[in-house]
Amino acid sequence: MSLASESSARNNYALALLRVGVGIFFLIFGQYKVFGTAFTLHGGFQFWINKFLEGGTYPFMAPTLRGFVLPHATSIAFLVAYGELAIGIALVLGILVRSASFCGLIFMLTMLSSSDYPGAGAAFWQYFGASLSHSVFALCFGAFLIGRADSVWSVKALRKNHTYPSVK
Repeated sequence: MSLASESSARNNYALALLRVGVGIFFLIFGQYKVFGTAFTLHGGFQFWINKFLEGGTYPFMAPTLRGFVLPHATSIAFLVAYGELAIGIALVLGILVRSASFCGLIFMLTMLSSSDYPGAGAAFWQYFGASLSHSVFALCFGAFLIGRADSVWSVKALRKNHTYPSVK
């Protein structure tokens, strides 16, 4: 095995490990929302949106959260819950990784602008510190979009490596 192919293989495994790890987080985030009703039907989603509005949203997002998100809170709560679960399943199994990563990136950018505002008087570095919980996931999703995160430890890789008997 050449040095370049060994390095490529190691990178594929590292990216797959990161993909599975992020997928497990999203399975955890989504499962309690989907299989419980506190987030979707009993005000959990609205609680978080109101908390963002009280002190953590970028000013340009406040009208959207008040005027669109809160009036449609139950529908959007189900979209978030099932979306997180679907992203988690896709990443763990390595199926539709790019599609799931695109949706995850859009979701993280939405979360960044909705909840990670450190305040108008904050120092520049605090904007990055406040966003760590979402910016790191956004970077992971970006890497999954650019790289071949499904090349190993995935349903796609299993199907590719499976030998089918020839039909005569």
